Amino acid sequence: MGKPTGFIEYLRELPVDRPPAERVKDWKEFHHHMDEKKLRTQGARCMDCGVPFCHTGKLISGMASGCPINNLIPEWNDLVYRGLWHEALDRLHKTNNFPEFTGRVCPAPCEGSCVLGINAPPVTIKNIEASITDRGWEEGWVLPEAPKVRTGKKVAVIGSGPAGLACAAQLNKAGHSVTVFERADRPGGLLMYGIPNMKLDKKEVVLRRIQLMEQEGIKFICNANVGDNVESEIFLKEYDATVICTGATQPRDLPIEGRALSGVHFAMEFLTANTKAVLAGHASPINAKDKDVIVIGGGDTGTDCVGTSIRHGCKSLVQIEILPKPPLERTADNPWPEWPKTYKMDYGQEEAAAKFGADPRIYLTTVKKFVGAAAGKLKEIVTVEIKWEKNDKGQFIPKEQPGTEKTRPAQLVLLAMGFLGPEQAILKDLKLETDARSNIKAEHEKYTTSIKGVFAAGDCRRGQSLVVWAINEGRGAARECDRYLMGSTDLP
Repeated sequence: MGKPTGFIEYLRELPVDRPPAERVKDWKEFHHHMDEKKLRTQGARCMDCGVPFCHTGKLISGMASGCPINNLIPEWNDLVYRGLWHEALDRLHKTNNFPEFTGRVCPAPCEGSCVLGINAPPVTIKNIEASITDRGWEEGWVLPEAPKVRTGKKVAVIGSGPAGLACAAQLNKAGHSVTVFERADRPGGLLMYGIPNMKLDKKEVVLRRIQLMEQEGIKFICNANVGDNVESEIFLKEYDATVICTGATQPRDLPIEGRALSGVHFAMEFLTANTKAVLAGHASPINAKDKDVIVIGGGDTGTDCVGTSIRHGCKSLVQIEILPKPPLERTADNPWPEWPKTYKMDYGQEEAAAKFGADPRIYLTTVKKFVGAAAGKLKEIVTVEIKWEKNDKGQFIPKEQPGTEKTRPAQLVLLAMGFLGPEQAILKDLKLETDARSNIKAEHEKYTTSIKGVFAAGDCRRGQSLVVWAINEGRGAARECDRYLMGSTDLP
């Protein structure tokens, strides 16, 4: 695909992001697009590789290798190279309901398994994807497509994150009447409140898509907390089928001395409060301004806490990671086409380095206790370095290293250590069977729960994962739900 010799002739090139010192002054998206000529050149780098691993979407060593929604990447790379942008958008929408989301927030496992990436920088797949969909919106090519015929079947989708939205879009396409229930004050779930505005704009990107879905006939009910102000029984009585897409929102805690001190917050509590404040035009009630901030956790959520704290105007910032620092290049036990577990600085670390002079992350470190001052407020934390060693069962566990304790100032600590699974209230209300990890028990590719007519998809079924996996599951659950309702299905 693309130009046969393009991968030899052209180097990988990405658009220049807004400078860190400039972008930390606002909440606008920090990515720029490249001009069309350069984008077509990047599309030309997509080689005629024979077996395009980029769209396989397989799990290798527990990590995604290739695109989980099987985007037809070589095809739309070729179309971009040829200047056929409308056709590229059509090809992109065949597999992805929301490329404007994945083109911004997906870590791009497709690029990690690009065949060119074996011995050269991979094709800039994510950037091309974002450029295709953004051009589609700008040109007016993305229009509401309401189904021509309704089936008379009513389906409820609980949760409006990426899984719920993808499921609702597909079920509506099949002609069912879909109602999406969201407990927050705005639809979007993780896309609305779990990802900061500078990474994914809420009004210009998320709400734009939701408004289009409403024009297609999908109904959204917000402030609908199932099991609280919405009775769980109505889903079994008033709907022909229900799909649960509530996510894995139960955060991992750090129950050590001083945990109850004022100033220790879960990451999502911090990020949600901030996005609500940004949309309302006022300061966040959980604010990092002039504070020494400690972020515990090294994943995407931790990075988002770093970027948000920088924009608040924090005094200092340290990000603590219990794992070792990744290598600069792939190691022998992490071969292509696995996801490359290599060192990189994401946008948050770039911004912290620009402000404070260095990457804020410290590795092989954990927190021993939180220390308070007057009135129960957080004053500082005590950290200790660790080493991973095998126990008598052969399992690697962290062992504290004597003499490495250090006291660090902190008035705000953000816990970004991942999630344990879905919140259990709705599961108990509906008496749903769960697996050993507390997720809803439903087989992959079938999505059927222990209750007839009730399906589950996304993080509440598979555990904490990527937005692109949630879209995969939402589409799959819609397919099986449609099959249950109609006896057969044309959904992919």
